[in-house]
Amino acid sequence: MYEPNVVGDWQEYDAHAGLRVRVHRLEATEPPRGRDDAAEGLTYFRLRVTVENRGERPFTVHLEDGQIDVRIGPDGESAFIDWRNSQFIEGFDVHPLRRATAVLYAAGPETSLSHVDVQIQLRVDDDWADRRLWAGGIGLAEGAVGTGVVRDNLALQVSNFLRDQAEEGTA
Repeated sequence: MYEPNVVGDWQEYDAHAGLRVRVHRLEATEPPRGRDDAAEGLTYFRLRVTVENRGERPFTVHLEDGQIDVRIGPDGESAFIDWRNSQFIEGFDVHPLRRATAVLYAAGPETSLSHVDVQIQLRVDDDWADRRLWAGGIGLAEGAVGTGVVRDNLALQVSNFLRDQAEEGTA
């Protein structure tokens, strides 16, 4: 395995000229079709895995359950994967200059979400590609994680501050 990528980085595959993949948009959010009962007390998050073809021929891409492993926290414990809400890439032909994206919903203890590691192993044209690893987290103040989470947290802090100031002014 190669050095881990930062969430948001593209990784190219040498064996499949022009094919590249990235894990991106790691953000805290609720799943669209409701929470799984097994995730009671856990914080949901979503990530996207995009496969892009910059080559000259189409590739048939598979990215399904079992090909994505999500670990959280400093000890690398397994995250709860909500397969019902997730969307995978199941035998899709990615033509040149086109993309396909999988959306994965997972959950874990909120205190563990500052460390999220995602390992991907694509199947391309019925061959297994090398495993790749991305590292990131939710709530980190850098561009490698979903900036919407950082922006939302800042907006919430500003809103709370302004509300507190208004309450102090009327008291």
